[in-house]
Amino acid sequence: MAYSRKIDDPAFDRFRRNSQNYSFLFSVGLAFLAIAGFYIYGELGSDMENPESLLIGATIGGMFMLIGIFSARSKKVRPSWDGVVSDKKIKEVKKDIGDGRNDALRLVYTVFIKGDYGKTAEIRSEDDDTLYNYYKKGDKVRYHGALNSYEKYDKSGDDIIFCNACAFLHDIGEDVCLNCGCPLLK
Repeated sequence: MAYSRKIDDPAFDRFRRNSQNYSFLFSVGLAFLAIAGFYIYGELGSDMENPESLLIGATIGGMFMLIGIFSARSKKVRPSWDGVVSDKKIKEVKKDIGDGRNDALRLVYTVFIKGDYGKTAEIRSEDDDTLYNYYKKGDKVRYHGALNSYEKYDKSGDDIIFCNACAFLHDIGEDVCLNCGCPLLK
């Protein structure tokens, strides 16, 4: 029973850098597609011609670029802290399914963690009780700010473990995440 020392593994820093880079590169790709698509539409379409079509594509592409820049910058490191699972609740929520007539009933599972800094954090999942069942009232947890994830102190009775980098679910016997290659904190 302890928090894992593997949190300092360089694989986690690599994962964070890669996720920032991928989100930025994805937005650059979308920007390029928007500009190229509107240019082609301006050349081949009859509704709008270039340079008007190209200007619209450049505007939309610029918006994608801004989204990518802000997305990459928003993945900043937050402070880590310790806490205790203080409560767990299941709530039935009606969700509009878009047809205007029917609402779907969804279950929202919430785990409340009272932090050592006095505030309460929440872990929520909708229609999936895996995380809800993973945590028990009274469990000591550590929030890893660099990864925006939680680690349980006592994992001795667990059959499963979540990757703190990508949240992929694993059997407790595994040592490395099959999805992202980061070590599992056990």
